[in-house]
Order: sequence, then structure tokens, then C-alpha cells
Amino acid sequence: MQTVASHSHQDRSRGDAPGRSRAVLRWTGLALPLALSACNAALLDPRGPVGRAEKTILIDSMAIMLAIVVPTIIATLAFAWWFRASNSKARYLPEWAFSGKIELVVWAIPVMVIILLGGVTWIGSHQLDPAEPLSTDKPIDIQVVSLDWKWLFIYPEQGVATVNQLTVPAGVPIRFSLTSASVLNAFFIPQLGSMIYTMNGMRTELNLHADEPGTYRGISGHYSGEGFSDMHFDVNALPADQFTAWVATTRANTSRLDAANYVALARPSVNPPPSAYGAVDADLFDKIVSQAIAPSPGPEPEAKGATQAPVLGK
Repeated sequence: MQTVASHSHQDRSRGDAPGRSRAVLRWTGLALPLALSACNAALLDPRGPVGRAEKTILIDSMAIMLAIVVPTIIATLAFAWWFRASNSKARYLPEWAFSGKIELVVWAIPVMVIILLGGVTWIGSHQLDPAEPLSTDKPIDIQVVSLDWKWLFIYPEQGVATVNQLTVPAGVPIRFSLTSASVLNAFFIPQLGSMIYTMNGMRTELNLHADEPGTYRGISGHYSGEGFSDMHFDVNALPADQFTAWVATTRANTSRLDAANYVALARPSVNPPPSAYGAVDADLFDKIVSQAIAPSPGPEPEAKGATQAPVLGK
């Protein structure tokens, strides 16, 4: 009886296996679209002239590479089928050593691909020079400082500053001046284009343009310590009238960003909430770049509680 019962149980188990497999496949099929829905191909959804130009370069480069990859895959399958054991028409040439025609094809195609890719990259990189103005229209100037682990945005003409939130007027060229308070970092707004590095004691320039109102994601593109993964910010592109109203609202904030408050802000902190300053010292960014204000101690663990160096005079 025990043997019969065990056999019956095994038969039921074998009978349930296909059902379980179908259930797993069904649930996998349902879960896969949900997982993929979390993916956001920002590079393929540009919202500015720089982003669109970079998307064109990406697609052109992929098309050039596919021109050799696809025929290679097809040729591999064709060769495997033609030289199968059952094909009596296939010629086996064990003494074959060299063919000038094959060498010409083997070398010419990669050379052409490299020339085309190099041309696309060379022309595109010069047309998209980060420091080159995008138009003759007057840009809005924004000064950017990468801190540990947050972003500081200073609006010199408007006299305000924000942390971890960037607000820009849509349809207006944006001229960024960037530096770092401590370690090397990278400023990147994928939908607007052109990642650029920030370096301590140096100033880099970047020109971008948001074509239409919207909220875009900005990120740090260079690992800079344990808070790197939370070093992101929202970019709010507003119509001109709404941007003017935002500036007026921000100016009403009583907090001021001077050298002493900047030193406190520069201390390492992970994922601080967005904040704003209604006033900012006019020469603060220049002091950061020239290191008249001592650099941040950096992301070392022992530096978290360190006291900042005093502000130096000019």
C-alpha cells in the first residue's frame, strides 16, 4: 500500500509540474512589463537642442555599427548551414592559406566603420562644445557647486540660491558655470544633454536649453562617496511668467547664503531636502573657485564630523 501511495503521489507531482511551469511563465509574463515600465530612457526622450543632437549621434553610431554586426551574424548562420555535414556541395579546402579578396573585405569594412564613427564623433563633439553658446539670445546665468552630497545652485543676477532643486525658464538659453567644493564630480541632466565634470579650484562652462516646460531629472554622473546615489535633483523648467514669480517668492525667504552659512552647508550630508536662500553674497562663487573659502574636507568617513576651516580673506 505504501508503494502504491508513493507512486500515486509521484504521478500527481509529475502531473502538477506542467501546471506550475505554465503558472510561472504566466506570472513572469505579467511581471516583466511592470518591471520594464520603471525604465526611463531619458537619453531617447530629449527636451532640448543638445539632447536631440546627442540622440542623433547615438542613433547614427548604432546604425553604422549594425551595418557590420547584422551581416556578420547572418554570415555566421549561413556558413554554419552551408558547411553542415550533410551538404555534399560544400567544398573542404584543408590546404587553403590566403585570399587577397577575403583580406580586402576583412580589413576594408572595419576601416570604413572606424572612419564613419570617427567622423560622426569628431563633427558632433565640435558642434556640441559645452562652452559654445547655443544662440544669440541672452542666457540666464546659473552657478553650480557640487558638494558632499548635494548640489548648490546660485543665481547671480536674481540674487538667490537653491540646494538640490534647479528652476530655469523654459525657452531661454542657460549658461552654467560649475565647480566642486571637494572631490571630482559630474553634472548631468540626461534629457537636456551634455554631462560635464566639476573640479575643485577650477571653473567649467556648460550651455543648455530646455525647449518646453516640464520637470526633468538631474543626477551626479561620477562616484564621489557613500552619498553618491542620493545626489540627484529635479529641474523645473517654467514659463517666463512663472519663473519670475518663483524668483519673487524665493527672494521673500529671509535666509541668506554668506560665507559662514556656506561653510556649514558644505559639510557632508546625505539626501538633504531641497532648500532655498532669499539672498546670496555676490562674490561667493568666485571665492569657492579661487579657494578663498577653504575646500570641503571631502567624503572621507573621518571628515563627517570635522570642523570646517575658517574663511580666508582675499
